[in-house]
Amino acid sequence: MTPNPITLAIAVVLVGLGVLAILGGLLALGAALIAVAIVIIAALKMARQWERAITLRAGRFRGVSGPGLFVIVPILDTVAAVIDTRLRTTQFVAEQTLTKDTVPVDVDAIIFWIVIDAQRAALEVVNYGEAVAWVAQTSLREMIGANELAMLLSNRKAMDTELRDTIGGKTAQWGIDVRSVEIRDVRIPVALQDAMSRQAQAERERQARVILGAAEAEIANKFLEAARTYADNPVALHLRGMNMLYESVKERGSTIIVPSSAIDSMNLGGLAGLTALSQVSKATTPDQGSDTQTRPGPWAPSTTRSR
Repeated sequence: MTPNPITLAIAVVLVGLGVLAILGGLLALGAALIAVAIVIIAALKMARQWERAITLRAGRFRGVSGPGLFVIVPILDTVAAVIDTRLRTTQFVAEQTLTKDTVPVDVDAIIFWIVIDAQRAALEVVNYGEAVAWVAQTSLREMIGANELAMLLSNRKAMDTELRDTIGGKTAQWGIDVRSVEIRDVRIPVALQDAMSRQAQAERERQARVILGAAEAEIANKFLEAARTYADNPVALHLRGMNMLYESVKERGSTIIVPSSAIDSMNLGGLAGLTALSQVSKATTPDQGSDTQTRPGPWAPSTTRSR
């Protein structure tokens, strides 16, 4: 406990009066004042707002005093302990602890706890702070051994809740309430980290291949639908062929070799088809005079050239 300024002030005043009385020849009065000052120093105590004083009378529990001023009987009463009722934090670790799937891990955690019953904290356990730390560490090891590594890495909130309930159940008999437990870090061997990284990469590649296969299947279905449409509608197929040819010859300086059968099917062998294709080519390259040639293969007799 911190020194009581009120008690010290009263004691100093009484001692000063006693000294003055002794100097004035009043020995009995001076001795009495000094004795009263000593008794006040021994009897008048003060606890701060967050402190609770455990007092014993003749070795037996008398009560919990504080906060503020309180009086004890000198010699007969003693202040056995002063309990801090503020929120505390304790860090604890579990090193090289095996999980349920036999993976060694290092886990770092922190616990937030508070004393809610000062009497039990002082009388039921010698050092409640150290006891909380050991209970937290053993509970952490038990929790690690009962869960797999994937659970520790992916579901920390559930692990925090489980630890809080486990530790709180053990410390409740000491008058200590566990407010929360937080796992700060889970460290695994470097070799295992590399293996997990390769596994994750392989899984991503597998998913990419599955997505690509699904896209290919969808594209094939679309082509099949288009083929059915063109099979039922020759005009649409004809227009599609002309569009493809137009897209091919509109680029400057391109040379396209087209089979004569394709030209006959699109009716480009006639004069109207040749005239239309020539106009399209000239409209595409009006100022460069580039050569755009559309020649059937060696198997076809006709060649179309537009300049």
